[in-house]
Amino acid sequence: QVELVESGGGLVQAGGSLRLSCAASGLILSTDVMGWYRQAPGKQRELVAAFTSGSSTNYADSVKGRFTISRDNAKNTAYLQMNSLKLEDTAVYYCNLRRRAGYSYWGQGTQVTVSS
Repeated sequence: QVELVESGGGLVQAGGSLRLSCAASGLILSTDVMGWYRQAPGKQRELVAAFTSGSSTNYADSVKGRFTISRDNAKNTAYLQMNSLKLEDTAVYYCNLRRRAGYSYWGQGTQVTVSS
């Protein structure tokens, strides 16, 4: 079993920054990959940023150049640095850990609200 705990969400003005953290505990495998997704009211959950196999990363077009995903393998923690936040970034952000076999674990989500 794996537990993912997100933190770092909150209320920020447009143009501001936030850093989300996701701490993973339990049986973490070296082949697991972590990522961030978000879900805005009335919309489907979407990929924000994720590690792919190896050290490659994948970003949604809407956040490229503004968001950066990183990780600390020693701490089993992933981060999402969000800069130049926009109103449309408002959503619940979820941490994801995906096994190579395809199974995914999800965190409980953390709310990010960007105000004008």
